[in-house]
Amino acid sequence: MAKKRETIESQYKWNLDTLFTSDEAWEKTFKEVSNSLGDFEEFKGSLTQDADTLYKAFKLSETSGRQLSNLMTYARMKSDENTKDTHYQGLSARMESLYGQYREATSFFLPELIQSDEAHIMGLLEDERLKLYTQHISNILRARPHTLSQESENLLAQASELMSTPSNAFGMLSGADLKFPSVEKDGETYDISHGSFVPLLMNEDRKLREEVYNKYYGVFTDHKNVFASLLSSEVKKNIFNAKARKHSSARASALFENNVPESVYDNLIDAVHNNLDAMHEYIDLRKKMLGVDELRPYDLYVPLIDNVDMAFDYESGKQTVLDSLQVLGDDYTSVVEKSYTDGWIDVYENEGKRSGAYSWGTYDSKPYILLNYHDKLSDVFTLTHEMGHSMHSYYTRKTQEHVYGNYSIFVAEVASTTNEALLNHHLLSRVEDKREKLYLLNNYLENFRGTVFRQTMFAEFERDIHAAVESGKALTSETLSQMYRDLNEKYYGPSLKVDDYLSLEWARIPHFYYNFYVFQYATGFSSAEALAKKITTEGQPAIDAYFDFLSAGCSDYPIEVLKKAGVDMNTSEPVDKALDTFRSLVKEMKSLL
Repeated sequence: MAKKRETIESQYKWNLDTLFTSDEAWEKTFKEVSNSLGDFEEFKGSLTQDADTLYKAFKLSETSGRQLSNLMTYARMKSDENTKDTHYQGLSARMESLYGQYREATSFFLPELIQSDEAHIMGLLEDERLKLYTQHISNILRARPHTLSQESENLLAQASELMSTPSNAFGMLSGADLKFPSVEKDGETYDISHGSFVPLLMNEDRKLREEVYNKYYGVFTDHKNVFASLLSSEVKKNIFNAKARKHSSARASALFENNVPESVYDNLIDAVHNNLDAMHEYIDLRKKMLGVDELRPYDLYVPLIDNVDMAFDYESGKQTVLDSLQVLGDDYTSVVEKSYTDGWIDVYENEGKRSGAYSWGTYDSKPYILLNYHDKLSDVFTLTHEMGHSMHSYYTRKTQEHVYGNYSIFVAEVASTTNEALLNHHLLSRVEDKREKLYLLNNYLENFRGTVFRQTMFAEFERDIHAAVESGKALTSETLSQMYRDLNEKYYGPSLKVDDYLSLEWARIPHFYYNFYVFQYATGFSSAEALAKKITTEGQPAIDAYFDFLSAGCSDYPIEVLKKAGVDMNTSEPVDKALDTFRSLVKEMKSLL
């Protein structure tokens, strides 16, 4: 049973003081921002009349934007500590409203910039104070064909709060309202939650796994039509926004923001399709090693090598992560050590806490990490993964001005999975016991399965459900489940028995509400494999290039940022090479049996 939050020692909880020291401080800033939104009025209609006006407007927008980010992040992170706490749900709801007011107050920025003469804008950028914004404004001007009139932009800004309803409702239904039963087995009680579900599916007791699996998805079955309605609404929202901004499709609209060609998305799916035989070979190997007549979905997470003690309590997990990152040098590892003691990390599951893990923060705060640590090897990988995100944020914010102080979503998973690749290399290079090596190889293959194959399957599903609605089809729980079943059968092959519960897995995936986000896990993993190999084989030049990548933020387009680090995602080479590694790992595992 999950502990109450107040019983967990403070050293294992994050310290949000770099956001706000109290709810009272939050309220004070909320009032300040709310009262200041009227200050934007003086710039309306004259934004680009001269360099001084444009500079002052940018600085006002930056000040308000930073405060809003701090307000929202605090409210959401406090809510994530206990999703049942209606007080912080209320703060989050108020922030949604205030963000909508801010977007409405600043909605004239883009139209006025885009409607201004480009030569005039470029002339303004000659002012020393504005040269910093050259890349920022160039990126804005790229959006000329997709930016609406001021009246239309105002209307969309006013609708932004309404458009967040599907995602918010999914979060509340999945995180707070769903009630999961317990499982009784051999005198022990196993509490089912989002956080414990996969760890329980790693249990070697197959009957226990089956019961956990059935009871977990049984709850989703009871709500499948609500989940289908929410996902359908999310898809329709994306399509509406794409049409409103004159994009050819929802996917084209989503990828446009980061200047990522749609061919990158399709090339990923095609490359994975061309290598599904390797995935099928691995799934068949899993079936044989488990010795089952029929491989079921609840058999996909249990380690193939039993009786291997690869558990890591949190302290040993921290040290293992630190050791694996030594190759990046003292500057990097000293910051990681600081994160362990400086209130960056919220470690353990508690009653009502949001499931999963993430790295989050603002330009002005620590790059926080939320975990639900259960002493598994997978938790060590989660720690290093989220640490990669946080270190990416740390170096970006340390190096870049606020306007470039975030990195593109397209590269958001690269640093995190580079850390994972370095951890894999560290563990495999030091293991001597054959069974432990097999265990680690199995884990590495599972990372590939979960990040490249599974996320690409998610990406294909997301592409297809949007295409279905764009062609006039309806998304019901039945059609969604059938589409998802077909993809699972394609990706996993004949050795896995796909059932009705696995066909319903789409209902529990929060990333389907992130607007074509998931493909970047797979492209990020492929990029990370390339970067980690360069770091471990080429030494300091590759490390220096990697630090440049970590520090670049959005000072350039993400494809270019990666290319400078030595990874060209305009080609299929990174994905092809990653899948070659997967094949070799399957072969190595077979050779050790």
